[in-house]
Amino acid sequence: MINIPLAAGSGGAAAKKAVETHWLPALENFKPQMIFISAGFDAHKEDLLGGMALVEADYAWMTRELKQVAARHSEGRIVSMLEGGYNLSALGRSAVAHVRALTEASPNQV
Repeated sequence: MINIPLAAGSGGAAAKKAVETHWLPALENFKPQMIFISAGFDAHKEDLLGGMALVEADYAWMTRELKQVAARHSEGRIVSMLEGGYNLSALGRSAVAHVRALTEASPNQV
């Protein structure tokens, strides 16, 4: 588990930097045989409980990055479980962006 605290109100740029700097290198080093995603969307900017400022595109980007790791190390095996998100509109849009990213063809699959 890699926990990277981000300042309250952090948006996509801070999250992307944390993912690229910490999560992805750790995953590459670990070479997972399967990836489990705890798909929580409470960091969305419209979700006041999360105190962050992510948007749907940020979640889709993270999903695509995880798909690339899965393609390299786990034969594409990913399990995604819905976790949090308390603003129902933001939760719905974020979940749709996540599922679309999971199901879209990768460049090497086209």
